[in-house]
Parts: sequence; C-alpha cells; structure tokens
Amino acid sequence: MRDRSGDVLRAARRLPRRLGAVLGVASLAAAAMIADSGHGSAQNSAPAQQRAAGKGSVGWDTFRDPAGLAQLRGSEQTGQFSSFARDGSNDDGFNGTYSCLRESERGCVIAERAGAGEISSIWFTREPWGDVTGTGDITIELDGRTVLDAPLIDVVSGRVGAPFEWPLVGNADDSAGGAVIKVPMPYRESMRITVQNNPNFYHVDYRTFADAEGVDTFDPSDPAEDVLERLRMFGVADPKGVDPEAEPTRRDFGVVPGTAAPVAQLEGPGQINQLRLRIPQIVPSPRVVDDGRAFGAGGGSRFDAAVHPDNEGVRIVRRFDPQIADQVASLRVDGAPAGEWRSGAAAPGGWGVQGIDVPAQLTAGKSSVEVANRFISSSLDVNEFRYDVQSLVRGEWVRTDVLDVGPAHPGEEAAHGYRIDNAVFAREKLVGRYGFDPRQVAASEHVLESARLRITFDGKTTVDAPIGEFFGSGLGEHDVRSMMTSIDPGEDGWYTSWWPMPYDRSATVEIVNGGGVPIEGMTAEVSAAPREAGENTGYFHATHHRGETVEGEDWNFLQAEGSGTFYGVTHTMRGLIPPNAPATHRRQPMSMPETNAVANQRNYLEGDERFYVNGSPSPSWHGTGSEDYYESGWYFRDGTTFSMPLAGNPAHELNGDGCRYDCTGAYRLQVPDAIPFQDGFVADIEHGPNNDEPGDYSSTAYWYGGRPGALEEVDSIDLSDRGSRDSHGYRAAREEVNPLDSRFEGTGERRNAQVAASAGAVRFDVAVGAENEGAQLRRISDQGQAYQRAEVRVDGEVAGTWLQPLGNGTFRWLADTFELPPALTEGKERVRVELIPVKGAPAWTASQYSVVRY
Repeated sequence: MRDRSGDVLRAARRLPRRLGAVLGVASLAAAAMIADSGHGSAQNSAPAQQRAAGKGSVGWDTFRDPAGLAQLRGSEQTGQFSSFARDGSNDDGFNGTYSCLRESERGCVIAERAGAGEISSIWFTREPWGDVTGTGDITIELDGRTVLDAPLIDVVSGRVGAPFEWPLVGNADDSAGGAVIKVPMPYRESMRITVQNNPNFYHVDYRTFADAEGVDTFDPSDPAEDVLERLRMFGVADPKGVDPEAEPTRRDFGVVPGTAAPVAQLEGPGQINQLRLRIPQIVPSPRVVDDGRAFGAGGGSRFDAAVHPDNEGVRIVRRFDPQIADQVASLRVDGAPAGEWRSGAAAPGGWGVQGIDVPAQLTAGKSSVEVANRFISSSLDVNEFRYDVQSLVRGEWVRTDVLDVGPAHPGEEAAHGYRIDNAVFAREKLVGRYGFDPRQVAASEHVLESARLRITFDGKTTVDAPIGEFFGSGLGEHDVRSMMTSIDPGEDGWYTSWWPMPYDRSATVEIVNGGGVPIEGMTAEVSAAPREAGENTGYFHATHHRGETVEGEDWNFLQAEGSGTFYGVTHTMRGLIPPNAPATHRRQPMSMPETNAVANQRNYLEGDERFYVNGSPSPSWHGTGSEDYYESGWYFRDGTTFSMPLAGNPAHELNGDGCRYDCTGAYRLQVPDAIPFQDGFVADIEHGPNNDEPGDYSSTAYWYGGRPGALEEVDSIDLSDRGSRDSHGYRAAREEVNPLDSRFEGTGERRNAQVAASAGAVRFDVAVGAENEGAQLRRISDQGQAYQRAEVRVDGEVAGTWLQPLGNGTFRWLADTFELPPALTEGKERVRVELIPVKGAPAWTASQYSVVRY
C-alpha cells in the first residue's frame, strides 16, 4: 500500500492537476466495463422492424442502442407541451395561467395525444426552488391503461422504484432546481398526462409516428436495470459499449498559431466511435462549486464503487474542505486496510485533494468494491465532497466511477449505496478556488476558445467548433460529465467524445490553432471501426456560432437545410448586464426574500427556446426559460452547478476568470427527445424575457444531416379560393367562413386570411404522388378554440384521430400536421380525405391544407 497524500499535498500549486490524474482517462478500457457486463456493444442496432417503419430507436432501445443515433428518422415528428405564456408575456408558469390544457376529474391535464408515439422527456419546477411536492400526484395513461399513478415528488426522487430511478429521474436537488423524468414511454394509440394540482412550470416532450408498426406500449413492470446501469456510467464510459473491430490512432504533436495539425486520416466506409484529446498546458478553471457532508467522532461513511475487472490496482481521490484542520480517517477497501486520509493544517478558501493508491491484491478481478472511511481524529470533523475512482488497466489509469457527495446529489448517493454515520454537517453549496496563476487561467481559456476541432467526412467539413465547447465547456476547463462527452479537468485528463460519426469514403480529423498561443505536447486519439456503406445515416455535425446578442432577435443555435436529426447543444452565455441593472422579471421564488432590488445580472436566463421543423411558421417546441431548457430551475438555483447524463450546468463564473459580469455554461443532449426534420430546421432561444438582455453568446449544436430533403409538396388547397375548393372537390357540412387577422406564436408572423369552421364532416381529394412512402397533411388553422378533434379517413379507411389540444386566444394562427400512414397512400396518385369532427369538440377550423410526400 502506498499513501500518495504527501505527494499531492506537497504540490499545492498542482492540486487540481493531480486531481485530474487521479480521476483518470476515459478510454476504451473504461467502455469495456459495459461490454463485459453484457450490456451491448457499438455493433448493436435497433430492431430492423422499427427502422423499416421509418422510426428511430423506440423505447428502451434509445438508450440500449446509442450507436443508432446517426440513423435518419423517416416520417417521425416531435413536439412539446409546455406552460409557456400564450399571450407573449413572461408568465411562463409563475401564476399557472397557461399550465393546464384542461381540467379533468383527476386534475390538470398537461399533455394529450392521439395516435402512435412516445413520451420522451418530462420536466417540472415550482416554488420553492423546484420542490414539486405541491404538484401532487402524476398520472400517465397510455392506450387507455394507467402506467403510473404516484406522488410526483416520489417519482422524481426515485422512491417509486425501477425504472423510475436516478439518473432516469431526478429531483430539484439532483438537477439544481428542476425535476425530470427521462423514462421513454411508447404508446400505440393514445397518451394523457395529468397532475393533481396546477404544476406551474412544465415541459412534456413527445414523439409521433405515422403508424404503430414496431411500437410496444410501455411496460412499467420492466425495471430496465441494464439501462440504469449504462446511464450511471455517464461521463466515464462509452455508452455504445466497445466495438471489437475499433482501432485507435494516437498522435502526439504541437500546433503553432495560424496552422492546422492533422490528427487522423481514415479511409472508409467506417465510423469514428471515440475521439480523445489531452492538452497538458491547460489548467482548470479555479472556481468550483460543490456540496458535501461530514462525520464526527465515532462516525464514518461507506459506498460502493465500480472498478475495472482487469485492474492492476485502484486509486481513490477525495475532495474536501481544508479549512477544518488535521482531519484523519482510515480507508478500508472491502474490509481491508488501504490507507489514511490526512488533511494537514487548516487552509481556508480553497479545496483540498488527496489520493490513495490501493494495491491490486485488494481489487484485482473485481468489478466493484466497498469503500469505507472511519473517523480517527480532527480539530472538528472529517468532511467529504467528492470521490473519484481510477483503475490501472494495461498501464493506463482509467476513470471508472465518480461519487459526488452531498445534499444536492441524492440520486447519485443512493445509486452508490452511500451511507454516513454520526453525520454532523451537510453543506449545500460551497464555492472554493484552486490557486492557479490568473495568467495561466486566461491563456488556457484562450486556447480552448480559439483552437478548433475540425472533421471532414467524405469531403464535407461538418465539425468546426472550439475544443472546449465541443466537449461541453465554453468557459475554460470545467468538469463535464454527460452521456456523450466528458472533460476530465486535470493533469493527464482527457476530453472525450462518444458521438458515433459514420462516413462512406474518408474522414479527416484536424486541430486548427486560430489563436495566439502555441499548443504544445497535445495528444489526440481517434478510434474508428469499419461499417457498411449506404446505410440510412446522416453525417455528424457540430455547428458553432458566437457573437453578441441582438435586441429583438432570438439567438440561433442552428439553421439547417435538408433532412437530419437535432441532438442538442452546449451553450455558453456571457451576460453583459451591469451590476446596477433594474431587477425586472426576476425569477425568484415569491416565498424567498428579495435580496437584491437593483441588480439582476442573470435576467438573460429568462429567454425561451423555440424550435421550428420543416419550415413550419409555428414552433414545435416553445419553452419557458433558458435554465428550464437545461432541465434546471430558478437560475440554476442561483448558480448551483450540476451534471446529469442529458443536461447540466458545469460552469458558473462571476466577475472574474475571464467573465466580466455573470457567465453560465450549460449543455442539453436530446437523446430520447431528438428532433428529426425532413425539410429544414431552425433552433432558436431568446436572451431575456423580451429578447432584450445584452450578452456575448456562443453555442455548439450537435446534429446529424447533410442529406437531401425528404419531403416534397404535391398539393394544396386555399379555402378562401373558390376555384381551389372546386378543383379538389372540397365539401364541408355546417361551415362558417370568417376573416382572421392574427399572428403565429414564436416569430409572431402575421397573417390575414379567411378561416372555415366546420361543425360537420369535411371532404376533399388531394394528390399524394404515386411514388410516396407516406404523406403528411398540413393545416393552417385558428386555435382560438382548443381541443379541436376529428376522425381522419383516407379513401374510406380510418387513419386515426387528429387531436389538437392547444389553444391561444392571442396568437391564434397555428400550423399543425397529421401523418397519413404509408399503407393508405403508397402506390396511389390521389386520395380522398375525410375529417369528421368528434361529437362535443369545437368546430374544425382551417384556412389552408397542403400535402407533402415522403
């Protein structure tokens, strides 16, 4: 046994660098843990039946088969229900004015759909600080059967049991003010989500399919333990598992300013499965926010930690608060003595780090060990904020587990079986710093902003983004753990990407130094494997954008043409609101006292995301706030950092470290709720409640595409044109036609046209094009009355129910769609469509219909 505490503590300036070494390397060896446990590999694929039906992976296959992210989605669509203010104000849930679609005997209905689809993501927040106890029960009904009926707070806290356990769920402590449910729940015919009481703020993201082929209704009795185990390795191991055919290409090199250095030249067809960079000259950002616990005399703590079964020893590191002097505790691994934790003299204001090497005789051949700590002595108590576990595998240290301790990590603690005896302290938020030279910090941030990762597939450059932001942090080197990327902030630490990147002929990976600082001693490793050419895949893209926000204009994440799938973004927000700005629109819980009546430097976070698919003038997603999109709440609990597999806030900087005022770094990965598009996509977000707050914004959007558009408009009917009506045989029973001068939500596009409202059946003939693989019927309508509902028939056969629960009396124009199943359109040049309003529903409205074919 060798106690490395002396090495670490003597190197005071290098403490965070040694921490990085202990945290380890996210390599293929770490990913092997998934494959070794029998949970899949990069060669797995979603059921052919689903892909043949024009769908991406459905249900648990979304997580079991992340290698399928590059597959294009056919006719699949996504949408979002949310509490956004229908009148264009910032009342996105504060008063719950727009939070219920309708009231039922069970309570407040927040989402409802007819037809086949999937609930992919649910998020809530409310006062105080995201505690959703006041929302009461949540009831989810799929295909007429109740699959979940429990107090919402129990669901998001993991008390309902698998599969509703962390990190597929998280409460306001796990997510810094938000409450999330990431369990994918498919349905074949219908879905409805109801909560007992008005939820205030919420989002429900869902998918829709043209038919139910390959879709099995969600089974709540399936615990999906393999999915939970896979996701609990986020930021540590490749979620795709190990491809046995993958071969790494590693290169050590430097890059002088103004030049590009080649990393790898790959010949296809193939796929990059993992990409890693190591830049020794980079120092981590010194400001770290964390929470922790402490035990007193006679007490201790213990937890279970994952290690690699082929380990040649294990290294354990503890982050602690060194303002408490002379902390001494024993470390035991699986009951055997392994060393002592020793803090040394008091050192207020910073972070303490100690690492202990555990010999192979205590760990070899094991996939997990129990780590136990016991109080020996202290000037007060022994505290612990974070543990990182590394395994030595084939001569390389591999990070195999992380346990972030503290009241803000209840899910993570429970997943590791964390227990503490004689707990005497629980610190919810401690801001500490590491003592790096500010000049080093500034130089490091400059390199991460100005050096770019550039990847060219089959002659097309689709990845061109700053290194830091590509891997998840645009404000310098912060600790990032997500499902698809990670940043290990320390000496010998790696920046790792696990996005699958297919190519047909070739791939070129380069590092471009666009700054003024030479990059020295960089190491890059690219792991690629062969694949079959001609699959229905898109090219991986990382699209970067930086600039100052413009008043009255949304910040644009992405504007793409053709077909593809959007998977999320890393977003760097540098607020430019000075300290004396007026505190308007502050999202502070009303139950909390106003602590600053003058300044509100985080008001830029009041901006809502708005996403537009296939050229629609109506947003398919309309959110409630920037931190809400990142699945947190209340300005990330006023600056509390956190990491979950699919969303996180790894960085918050204030008045220093390169941040002039208030700066936030966040990521959102939309793996279960990816947004497919067939004819263009626009992803925007506001900056402030009225797009009115100044900021220096930067973003990198992750998506697959580069393929031609998959939609073609083949017909349209203008209901204000008699000739258009007659040429399509348009007939409508009990119809009234009136003018409507209003706007669409989102962009606020104005339209002045006639609207037909029909209380009886509507019938018309439209072209669909004989060479179609299904078609989409589009409608421009008046959503002044919610819950318009009609049965849809195609050539006399029932195609489903067109249900539109949305309503808006201010922005009344709405563009929505109905998928015509391929079985009813293939091989036909024209079809007859009948829309029969359901008894008790409002009149069916339309100003225009159009048909696009796939």
